Amino acid sequence: MFVKFAVKFSKQAFSMRINIKPTQNPAIVKFEFPEFISRSGNYEFKNIDETKNSPLAKQLFFLPFVKTVYISGNFIAVERYSIVEWSDVQEEVAEQIQNYVNSGQPVLLEEEQPKKQPITVYGEITPNPSALKFVVSRMLTKTAAEFKNIDQAGPSPLAKELFTFPYVKEVFIDENYVSVTKYESYSWEEVTLELRTFIKQYIENGGTAIDETLIAQSPEQEKQKISNFDNLDTTSQQIINILEEYVKPAVQADGGNILFDSFDPEEKRVKVVLQGACNGCPSSTFTLKSGIENMLKDMLKDENIKVEAING
Repeated sequence: MFVKFAVKFSKQAFSMRINIKPTQNPAIVKFEFPEFISRSGNYEFKNIDETKNSPLAKQLFFLPFVKTVYISGNFIAVERYSIVEWSDVQEEVAEQIQNYVNSGQPVLLEEEQPKKQPITVYGEITPNPSALKFVVSRMLTKTAAEFKNIDQAGPSPLAKELFTFPYVKEVFIDENYVSVTKYESYSWEEVTLELRTFIKQYIENGGTAIDETLIAQSPEQEKQKISNFDNLDTTSQQIINILEEYVKPAVQADGGNILFDSFDPEEKRVKVVLQGACNGCPSSTFTLKSGIENMLKDMLKDENIKVEAING
């Protein structure tokens, strides 16, 4: 049985100022609280009619420039229309949120969830110094997906939330792990704990990693279908089987993925797609030439085989 309860905070809890944080999307600004304001999920409100569970979001929609309100964890993120710049209004929005919570009114009216199952999340380094692999003690998805920016993250509520962190450049999710690629101006020492904690709490609170019904079939994914495999030449089928059996487990262990793209029998050229931590990795060229290429030459008995990544 679910029970509604209001998330309220005392004035003492908000004696410190709400932090204003920019995001990768210039239209969205985060307003961070000193403690969590959402206990059981992540919320997105696109208009005032959707705000029955959040009196605070309803109040924010009275501002003429508010397009979308997101509430998750310890922050409220607001997306603006282009009629204003955040530099002109963000202080006033922060003050309005501050005054609201200090009045003792509820931020959210949430449904009490069943007791959550604790999980563990730990970070693993990858050969790519810009990417870190966060391993979760629970299956997240059966369909691997890569997101280069927040506009691509529609099928993944988790990726969408991660892109609100200013240092997150790309997100790759597969099976039981999340690979995050950061911008070079940040160090992992600064952000690893925050990311690990966020992913842990997000999954524990029942957040969706990937809605597999919404994943668009990209050209790369279309080529992986069995129906496409059956139409390929014998050598291409052999290459795919070698990649799946011998290469993919190794790159997945490093927080990445490899997809077959094509084989040119005249040039003896194999094209692949690198994803996750493998994409942009400084050692990827060495891995392709000294590892995968040599393996294919040996197993296919053809010294003329060449391997190249079309995105790395």
